[in-house]
Amino acid sequence: MAKSDHFEENARNLSNLSKKELIKKAKNFSKQYCVGKGDNFRLKDYETKASFKLGEDGKELVKETLQIGVDALAAMQDILYAQDKWSLLIIFQAMDAAGKDGAIKHVMSGVNPQGCQVSSFKAPSSEDLDHDYLWRCQKHLPERGRIGIFNRSYYEEVLVVRVHEQILRNQKLPDKLITKDIWEDRFQDIRNFEKYLNRNGTVVIKFFLNVSKEEQKERFIERVDDPDKNWKFSAADAKERGYWNDYMHAYEELIKNTSTEKSPWYVIPADNKSYARIAIASAIITALDELDLEYPSVSEEKIAELQAVRKALMEEKD
Repeated sequence: MAKSDHFEENARNLSNLSKKELIKKAKNFSKQYCVGKGDNFRLKDYETKASFKLGEDGKELVKETLQIGVDALAAMQDILYAQDKWSLLIIFQAMDAAGKDGAIKHVMSGVNPQGCQVSSFKAPSSEDLDHDYLWRCQKHLPERGRIGIFNRSYYEEVLVVRVHEQILRNQKLPDKLITKDIWEDRFQDIRNFEKYLNRNGTVVIKFFLNVSKEEQKERFIERVDDPDKNWKFSAADAKERGYWNDYMHAYEELIKNTSTEKSPWYVIPADNKSYARIAIASAIITALDELDLEYPSVSEEKIAELQAVRKALMEEKD
């Protein structure tokens, strides 16, 4: 089971670390939430509430820790953009009110907007339903040098569609293709699709924000009680709570069948939003570091040209 008991001890020393040491810390921290190969995955082995205790300055410590991670991520994204060879696709999946929007907003706050794009996927349109279920997501894949974020994704097709199978019946599929093996077939499709992306320079990492049913209830009530948050809530959100166990089973099955060494799932404890954001930032830093990023090298001719330009600028008279 993933643990986080030593969070405070490790966090207090981050500001004094070198870039290399910081990345090593991020790797060690995020590793506990990385599923890797999902064959033996069990959702019950992963906590929803981070088990750490903070002193009086705890909130400020968490804030500072996240900022350090955001700054490191921004620096790495700058190199990714300049190198223009790799791209990173980040997928967020979760139950309602788990904190996807907030995680995207805070973790990516320091990233250059030119190098990042966010795509949100709700119910498919009539045009979407006239294509295969991966089509609408393929249109939003990140270009080389960029980070793409999917707020929900093609994984909805083995989540909400599995929990509400009547949706599947409305997707215009030929009846003979809707078999007892359809979910296994879709898992295979997704594994192959992500393998294809990886082979073509797009690294895929996936986050399941693991919020408890009790915490979701509190957040729903907060959205009802706060007029500024009413827009975030609908009766349909509450209705889906009735299918909680079905969703947990669907999540367990999809993570077990689609988490791989190269396109892993991270199961993040999401009852504490700030802690979840730090874990997410750490995992993204880990993924970028594994790409061996570096700024493009400049030829000797180019350097000579630049020096000539510099000399001319220095010799200019006002």
